[in-house]
Amino acid sequence: MNREEEAEIYRDRMGKPGFSLVFDPSEFGRIRAKIRHIEETATTEQVEAALLSVESGHALSEEQFYVLASKVADPLLEEMAVLARNITLQRFGRTILLYSPLYLSNVCYSKCTYCGFGFGNDIRRRTLTPEEIVADAEVIHAQGIRHILLLTGEAYRETPVQYIGDAAEALRSKFSSIGIEVYPLKEKDYAYLRERGVDGLTVYQETYDPERYKEVHLKGMKALMNWRLDCADRGGRAGMRRLAIGALLGLSDPTAEVISLGLHGRYLLKNYWQSQLSLSLPRLRPAAGVTDVPHIADRQYVRYWLALRLFLPDAGFALSSRESAAFRDHMMQICITQVSGGARTEPGGYSGLEATEQFSRDDTRSVAEMARAIEAIGKEPVFTDWAPLLK
Repeated sequence: MNREEEAEIYRDRMGKPGFSLVFDPSEFGRIRAKIRHIEETATTEQVEAALLSVESGHALSEEQFYVLASKVADPLLEEMAVLARNITLQRFGRTILLYSPLYLSNVCYSKCTYCGFGFGNDIRRRTLTPEEIVADAEVIHAQGIRHILLLTGEAYRETPVQYIGDAAEALRSKFSSIGIEVYPLKEKDYAYLRERGVDGLTVYQETYDPERYKEVHLKGMKALMNWRLDCADRGGRAGMRRLAIGALLGLSDPTAEVISLGLHGRYLLKNYWQSQLSLSLPRLRPAAGVTDVPHIADRQYVRYWLALRLFLPDAGFALSSRESAAFRDHMMQICITQVSGGARTEPGGYSGLEATEQFSRDDTRSVAEMARAIEAIGKEPVFTDWAPLLK
C-alpha cells in the first residue's frame, strides 16, 4: 500500500460499510448497560429456561445469550458445559483441526499498547525473504500440518499485498488451506489474494469498545476502528472461504466484548453464509512492553466460551497457545474445534532465525505432542479437511 492508497482509505474509511452500520459507536455502551441490568435482575430460572430452549432444539434469543454470558449463569455452568459438548459433537464430530501460524514479519507501523510488535518497542525486527518463508514452511509441512496461517504486523509498505500474495503462491502446492492475519485490506486486495491461493481471513477486532479502542491504538492505520470492523465484510464479499474474528479479553469489559463478538459472528453467518465462521477469544498475555495484564478467571473464561457455543452452534472455535496445555486439553473435550500445534510467534522461528515473538506462549507442545493429546481425549486430529482442488 503506497501513500496515495493510504490517503484514499483515510478519505473513505469504511469503503462499502458492513457491520459498522449495525454496531454504531454507542452500541458497546448499550451492551454494557444491559449486562449490568441482567446481572442485577435475572434469575436462575431464566438461565434454566435458556438451557431448556437449547436442549429442545431452539436457537438462543439475543436476550438469552446475554443471560448465559453473564455471571448469573455461574451456578449452572456444568449444565451449560454438557449442552455445549453435545452440540459440538453433533456439529463437528470427534475432530480437532490442527494448524500452524507462520509469521512473515514483525515490523509494524501501528502503536498498540498491548502488543509486543508495536511501533516504538525496542525489539529484534525481521521480515522474511521469499527463501526464508519457504524454509519456515518446509518445517511446518514436515510436521504434517496442511492448514497454515500467514501473519504480519501492520506494515503495508514493508509487507505489501503483492509480497503476501507471492508468499501464498509459493506455498499453495504444499498446503490445502492458507489463511492470512494481516493488516486490513480493500475488497479488491482480498480478491487478488484469493486468486493467489489464500482461502481464509482472520481479523481480531481486539476491542469493540470505541473509547478503549482509541486509548490502546495510539498510532497508525489500526487506529481506524470502523475500517477494521468492516474487514470481515470485505473478505466475505471477496469470496474468502473461511472468516475468523476475535476479541482480546483484558482491554475492556470482557462480558461486553463476548456479547459484541457473538453479535458480530451472528451477523457474518447471516450475510456471508457461503463462508465458514470461526471465533477466537484470547486472553491478554505478557509481551515486549506489556506487563500489566488483567486477570480473567478460568471459570469466567469457560462461561464465555460455553455461552458462545450455545448461541453460535455452527461456528468453529480456536483456542490460542497463550493458554496452558491442561486448559486447552480440557476445552477441546467441550467446545473447541481448532488448535495450533508447535506454534512460533516470531518470523523465522521454525528455522531458527532470531526475532522477537509477538506474545509469550504457555502451551509449547509440538505438532506430534498435540496430536497425541487430541487422541488421548478420544478425538481425532485433522490435518486437512478439504481438497485443494476446491480452491
